[in-house]
Formats: sequence, structure tokens, C-alpha cells
Amino acid sequence: MSEISAKVGEDTSVCATYLKNLMALGLVQKEMPYGEKASRKSIYAIDDNMFRFWYRFVPENHSIIGRGAVNLAYKRIEPYLSDYMGKVFEEICKQYLWKLLLSDESPVQFRKLGRWWGTDPSTRSQAEIDIMGEQDKNTALFGECKWTNEKVDVGVLETLIRRSKIFHYNETYLYLFAKKGFTKGCVEAADTMGNVTLVQYKNLLEKIAEYNNL
Repeated sequence: MSEISAKVGEDTSVCATYLKNLMALGLVQKEMPYGEKASRKSIYAIDDNMFRFWYRFVPENHSIIGRGAVNLAYKRIEPYLSDYMGKVFEEICKQYLWKLLLSDESPVQFRKLGRWWGTDPSTRSQAEIDIMGEQDKNTALFGECKWTNEKVDVGVLETLIRRSKIFHYNETYLYLFAKKGFTKGCVEAADTMGNVTLVQYKNLLEKIAEYNNL
């Protein structure tokens, strides 16, 4: 809140009122690391993808768009679309996991899904887990979402394995989501472990569509 206040030049009390109204409208969300009920690490983020896209790309290209130069506008926007789509992809992956749970196909009976960020004790550096869901103190799932044009390599899986061990669950299930698929090494490692599910974007959409048609 103090950072937002300093950025916009308003008192924190004023910012709090605006943010409260924006959250009530579903345009902004307050997010905390998964499992923390109160945290100084909480952040505020635009929750509506249309507004996220608009404020990310439209104002800086307003004059070009207004003159009908749509191809030029897209040329300027396209290099940054993957970064924008990262958060959107995470939400799609969460929808997939919820569909699994509601169809009784999930190995983890989680109550909620969220994102976690904090310090990784093994590396003493900041770390983030895209998706996390806990069944109980013994069982949880962890997910990593990669919206890139390259196949996801085994290194991504190894990082997720290491970060999942921060929480010391006895039983964990790992999900890797990828736009373009996975390398042979990643597939082989996942098959060997047995608790890893690899999901490619096109298959993810097919599964969600299948559930929605039931």
C-alpha cells in the first residue's frame, strides 16, 4: 500500500478507499503468498484481463491505433504478448486443476489454489511457485506454467521439485504446463518419478472443453 501511495502521490487512506472499491468491482485483487493469512508480502494486482491488456498496451499506442495503423500497433505489442499471457495462462491452468477436482480426477483434494513466493532456504534467494494447493498437512500439489515458444526442459521440473520441498509434505504431486510441449529429457524424468503430470496447452483446452460439455 505504501508503494502504491508513493507512486500515485496520494495518502494511503485515499488509496485504500480506491482499492477497496476496485476490489468490490472485481477489477483488482489483493494477493498473499499461499498459506499466509496476513503478510507484509501482499500485493495488489489488476484482476480483469481486459483491463490488464488495455493499460499495458493501449495508452502507449493510442495515437497509432487512432490513425488506423493496426498492423504497426500489433508489431509494437507482439514482442510483449508472451509476458502478458503468462498470468493469463496461469489462470487457465488453475481452471484445468479445478475441473479435475470437480470431476473426481485430481490426486489431491485441495480446498483452494494460489501462488506462493518467498525465500528458498536451499538457495537463499527469492523463489516463486505458480500454483499450489494443499489437501492436508501431508499432501499437496505444485504447478509451474510456462508460456514460451520453446519446449520445457528437465531443468524446469528439477526447479519445481526443489521448491516443493520447501514445505516438507510427505506426498506431493507436480504439474508442468507448457505452451509448446516438453523435451524428451523432461518426459523421461516425469515418467520415472511417477508423481509428475505434463500438460500441453492444446490438450489442456481440450480437457476444459470436455468438462464444460458434460
